[in-house]
Amino acid sequence: MQIEFPDGRVQQIEAGITGSDIAKGISPSLEKKAVAISLNGELKDLNVPLTTGGKFRIITKDDPEGLEILRHDTAHVLAETIKELYPDAQITIGPVIENGFFYDIYRDKPFTTDDFDGIEQRMREIVDRNEPIQREEWDRDEAIKYFESIGETFKAEIIRDIPAGQIISLYRQGKFLDLCRGPHLPSTGRLGKAFKLMKLAGAYWRGDSKNPMLQRIYGTAWASEEQLKQHLHMLEEAEKRDHRKLGREMDLFHMQDEAPGSVFWHPKGWTIYRELQNYIRRRISKVGYVEVNTPIMVDRILWEASGHWEKFHENMFISETEDKLFALKPMNCPCHVQIFRQGIKSYRDLPLRMAEFGCCHRNEPSGALHGLMRVRSFVQDDAHIFCQEDDITSETKAFCELLMSVYKDFGFTDVRIKFSDRPAKRAGTDATWDKAEGALMDAVKASGLEYTLNPGEGAFYGPKLEFVLRDAIGRDWQCGTLQVDFVLPERLDANYIGSDGEKHRPVMLHRAILGSIERFFGILIENYAGKLPLWLAPTQVVIATVVDSANEYAENICNQLKEAGLRVGTDLRNEKISYKVRDLSVQKIQYIAVVGAKEAEEQTISLRQLGSQDQTVMTLKEFVAMMKENAAPPA
Repeated sequence: MQIEFPDGRVQQIEAGITGSDIAKGISPSLEKKAVAISLNGELKDLNVPLTTGGKFRIITKDDPEGLEILRHDTAHVLAETIKELYPDAQITIGPVIENGFFYDIYRDKPFTTDDFDGIEQRMREIVDRNEPIQREEWDRDEAIKYFESIGETFKAEIIRDIPAGQIISLYRQGKFLDLCRGPHLPSTGRLGKAFKLMKLAGAYWRGDSKNPMLQRIYGTAWASEEQLKQHLHMLEEAEKRDHRKLGREMDLFHMQDEAPGSVFWHPKGWTIYRELQNYIRRRISKVGYVEVNTPIMVDRILWEASGHWEKFHENMFISETEDKLFALKPMNCPCHVQIFRQGIKSYRDLPLRMAEFGCCHRNEPSGALHGLMRVRSFVQDDAHIFCQEDDITSETKAFCELLMSVYKDFGFTDVRIKFSDRPAKRAGTDATWDKAEGALMDAVKASGLEYTLNPGEGAFYGPKLEFVLRDAIGRDWQCGTLQVDFVLPERLDANYIGSDGEKHRPVMLHRAILGSIERFFGILIENYAGKLPLWLAPTQVVIATVVDSANEYAENICNQLKEAGLRVGTDLRNEKISYKVRDLSVQKIQYIAVVGAKEAEEQTISLRQLGSQDQTVMTLKEFVAMMKENAAPPA
């Protein structure tokens, strides 16, 4: 048989050879690092005898697929440990998740995090045993009987749901046997010890509250101890930077049970929010966008016509009034089409770039709500570009340049692009999707942008680009989007008069830069650990007095700074200056101008900057000029 490596090199092999043999033939060190193989795109165990040739790749721990296999193996070692330490427990399912894994366990006595040390110790012992991990194929009915005989009723139920006659894949390591498709490592010793159990949670069996409650043990696993250390450090940093904690300390916003998933903005937080909006307004107005505003609640008829009622109904808030059904809008696009349809549009009016800071509502599950990052009521920096097909490339290029420039102004320079194509649940014909995906792909390539494919993750009306930015501690956040839509203009009967005098459908480009402003706000707070760029800070400087006799001078400085356009406050409390500085630092006030009797007499200030122990003395005139320059928003 013949296999082809990723670099194009071809090798003749004999039937029955394993991936482990091939890796060893290349390099013994490669075989030690290998965790699986990919043959014609399908992942297989290293020790499976090969019966066909094709495109061949050796998967190591450092590959994304390899790391996922490693995490899956860690879940199996956790399950084996549970059965050894707690024989009365039943194991259910243990999938891989982002950065780790979990396993759901049924047991009468609840686990606590105090149990984790003992569980981890036994897991390390299982790694040291270097137990071979072997795949076995069982008859379905025999597998059901086996798991029922050892009291694993949940596993038996899973297998019972598998169609009769289908071969059941089980994996054995030591005395432990688990249901799994695989692939897995050759032995537990290959796993290493870069894992840690993280937390406990409850979960109903199969997500149904009528079923038994399970205990979910979460863990993380990595290819090396160094990677685990970095991940735990990132989590520690993330906890320090939690926008909910900083939001309280900085008095920015709060949320409460009477309005789940909605934000109560305090004066300081609302100042930042308005600065974000005003900045985007300035940027888009310079490149030809017009701003509109559309209703929050719209009749069901429009949502049915657009397709949202069918595809998005379960996420919409519904209100019934006078025998009519209305929905709070989950997105702005159908309403923008209604504005486009008012009056006759000519090809000379295109492209028409229509923007809105539209307030949207989505009925997110209560368990998924998370501060500003996942809310039910939010505002998007939304816009729709109505254009001709020939404009798609130029508009895409212009938008991407704008987006990258905006992210740079906020301090984000590491931005990745994903190309998301048609999802299973979609509107429009395959021919329409072929055209939309082709147009967007041509536009991306013409823009010279690097991207990765994100199969099946497009919007229900068109393919999209997703812009993922990386923050200061290495986390990725998907914010901006650009979608090419041939479907909605057709469904909502939007048209323009072309140069030939005939009616034509416009193409609709859906686009956002920040996305949800609430979520972007939270990302900013965590990225900067509350120490926002000065132009965004709710209070840019505070004048703090040492003695009461300097109060009048402090008020004078405050007035001059306000006249210069700065957001300024005073701290005239009858407290020691060390206490004031410490308290203002917790509030993330970046500049503290300290004034006493000497400063008042000499018309100077002593400047302290957040994060620095140094003090700088300067004249009042120099100070006002410096603050005005430093606090100016990006041009």
